Amino acid sequence: MISINNLSYYLGSRALFENASLHIKPKDKIGLIGLNGTGKSTLLKLIIGQLQKDSGDISMSKDCSIGFLNQDLLSFQSDDSILSVAMEAFSDVTKIQHRIDKILHKMETDYEDKLVEKLARLQEEFEAKDGYVLQSKAEEVLEGIGFRTEDLQRPLREFSGGWRMRVILAKLLLEKPSILMLDEPTNHLDLPSIQWIENYLKSYEGAVIVVSHDRQFLNNTINKIVEVSGQTLTPYPGNYDNYLEEKELRNELQKNAFENQQAKIRQTERFVERFRAKATKARQVQSRVKALERMDKIDDVIEENAAVNFKFNFSKQSGRHVATLDQVSKSYPDIDILKKASGQIERGDKIALIGANGKGKSTLLRIIDGDENVEGKASMGFNVNPSFFAQHQLESLNVENEILEELKQFGSGKSEQELRGVLGCFLFSDEDVFKKIKVLSGGEKSRVALAKTLISEANFLLLDEPTNHLDIQSVNILIQALQQYQGSFILVSHDRYFVTQVANKIWWIEDQQIKEYPGTYEEYTYWCEKNNKPKDAFKPTVVKEEKPKKEKKQKEIDEDLKELTKLKKELTKVESDLEKLEAKKTELEAEMADPTNFNDAEKLDKLNQTYESNSQTLANKDQEWETIAEKIEELEG
Repeated sequence: MISINNLSYYLGSRALFENASLHIKPKDKIGLIGLNGTGKSTLLKLIIGQLQKDSGDISMSKDCSIGFLNQDLLSFQSDDSILSVAMEAFSDVTKIQHRIDKILHKMETDYEDKLVEKLARLQEEFEAKDGYVLQSKAEEVLEGIGFRTEDLQRPLREFSGGWRMRVILAKLLLEKPSILMLDEPTNHLDLPSIQWIENYLKSYEGAVIVVSHDRQFLNNTINKIVEVSGQTLTPYPGNYDNYLEEKELRNELQKNAFENQQAKIRQTERFVERFRAKATKARQVQSRVKALERMDKIDDVIEENAAVNFKFNFSKQSGRHVATLDQVSKSYPDIDILKKASGQIERGDKIALIGANGKGKSTLLRIIDGDENVEGKASMGFNVNPSFFAQHQLESLNVENEILEELKQFGSGKSEQELRGVLGCFLFSDEDVFKKIKVLSGGEKSRVALAKTLISEANFLLLDEPTNHLDIQSVNILIQALQQYQGSFILVSHDRYFVTQVANKIWWIEDQQIKEYPGTYEEYTYWCEKNNKPKDAFKPTVVKEEKPKKEKKQKEIDEDLKELTKLKKELTKVESDLEKLEAKKTELEAEMADPTNFNDAEKLDKLNQTYESNSQTLANKDQEWETIAEKIEELEG
């Protein structure tokens, strides 16, 4: 469908692509990955002709149509309703509808046979093109990506950039082009919308090219990875997890080939150096020199998955209670966010606040930070030193500062060497630290702002969508930093892989109350599935039950959750004891089977007694495990 051959494109003197090739087939679902700045978005713009290549060829079949979603569309404005904008996807059918409407209007005063015939033909054509169901299709897609039914007739310009982007996405999905190109589509979507898009793309009949930092999204939607690295395009079959396995294997083979070649080069150079001055060896020396010149050099593997050893220094440890919300209420003119809601953050909590957009997640972060007027009481605990990160804080960076200077002025008290170490963790090395903020990309500015947040010596972090505009490597670095963080944090994120890696508690807002699951995101999703609950605080769903169950009060639910946490700790301890007892049993059986002990009756008798005692203890522990497991199952059920 699209064939890219020997593509070269230069940004000034720097080559983004050099003799790169790629073939896109009709059913390909491609995840385009690579570090920020390697040319992912540029490639998409080259394909649609928005940028002109320096050399090479990009050809496509005549019937190939392309739909392109990119971040430049955030500024798109219109006075038309969002439903009308989405319906522009059916412009040919809409034109038929307008012609039908004009004829019907004319027939009110002039009922001619030729008008009736023309109307019949147009109505037949309109029906053949599914004209009577297109509006319902548009409404389904718009509501699938998060719009309420009552929003569909509102003008596009009333919505923020992220919501306008959703309307453009809906229009593209309805157009059903041969190739759908999506540049970071999940940046402005909440979890329910992301999962709706995933399901849509799985069954999409055309090809898809996605640039995304969301590993879970890539795993759920694509069947091929194309890596942009070293000015080339390298395809890998399968999803992102398959890519990681294949990449590791290829790197291992390349590393071995590189080291073997380097050893051969060193051996040849030693031979040349040793016999250069000997006339009898002149021909052999010259032959070896030419062989070195002709050799196709194998590049060493570039390690792109940097390991981070991020040292956090707290001037003081927080008290046990980091933040408390007591009977807090918060409303806006058109929506109630919280109503007499309560919640508490304990020292060591690493909380992910999840759910659909519009539920008040960012508002809740600001309430905890003390930046919102509320009814009720919101307070920080003893010795709590907070630090807040949100996307709007990128605007507070001094654009005239160099990166290193920006961190120095932040006043963390760290030395230049320490600050360079921190910036190195966030992929700013060597001379990069002297770049001015104003020349940085959105992702680079995010990394600077995150670095400032993490060097603040805060013992409590509030992070609002920290992974937006970061590439996959930067997300991995942030994950490692937060895994090493010894303080407490609460974050808002729609990136499921990120949340899975860093959170030990899940919060969501439901019925204007703060709900909590005391475990990881994986445990939370398992609990949701087992209890037929909508994951990620989706729109309310009705669950049919065979018998009506008595609703538990919030106090009972809280007590159950505490009991569940306690039982899980007990279960872990019992499982550890069982492992030790099993190991002891195996050790005793080996001793009893040792022929050297057969003639020592006293020792055999003692071994038998110990074995029986161990077996009884093991049976008791098994029973204890069963009892605890049953209680856990009962509470989770």
